[in-house]
Amino acid sequence: MNENSKYIDLSHVIYDGLITYKGLPAPIICDYLSREQSRSRYAEGTEFQIGKIEMVTNTGTYIDCPFHRYEDGKDLSEVDLESFVDLESIVIRADYKNGLAITAEAFKNQEVYNRAVLVHTGWDENWATDKYFENHPYLTEDAAMYLRDCGAKLVGIDSHNIDYTGGGERPVHSILLRANILIVEHLCNLKIVPDEGFTFTAVPPKFKGVGTFPVRAFAKLK
Repeated sequence: MNENSKYIDLSHVIYDGLITYKGLPAPIICDYLSREQSRSRYAEGTEFQIGKIEMVTNTGTYIDCPFHRYEDGKDLSEVDLESFVDLESIVIRADYKNGLAITAEAFKNQEVYNRAVLVHTGWDENWATDKYFENHPYLTEDAAMYLRDCGAKLVGIDSHNIDYTGGGERPVHSILLRANILIVEHLCNLKIVPDEGFTFTAVPPKFKGVGTFPVRAFAKLK
């Protein structure tokens, strides 16, 4: 990295008891082996902590792969690193105060081909509050079709869900993931990322049989 580069963290902190999605359990983060317990295993003055985490995969800022929606879709272990790392990117500004439904119009006349398209709504200001879960901004079906047809590589949003959650349908997940376009939800700090001139990275562990998992998402300014 050259001396003029800068990283911007776009991930929320995951902590014990965090509610990411109402109805899903919060993570349990604790010691499997505490420092005090470890002292009897090592030489005097040497101690370690081994943590234990119990959580659902939809926790914090996370990425969705096709397997999350489709049984025959690629899981985390099958998606290549190039799909997660150093993606040329663009930020689309769609302030939630101007309306919650983000249509295809928001993306027209923007260069989204082969890019990570990150939608900045400002909804992350409500993170970890009851308001975060209700009446959140989302993409419409026509927006998903437009992004698919224009060849977007990944789509992210700083909201509770990329889809409207008032009903049981999830057209945006269905359209994007069927086209192998990854989704990142619950981003933050997009307000301090430029519209262009940066790359986006969001890498999950290499789990087999898992379609979504927390990531450390970040922008690298050029």
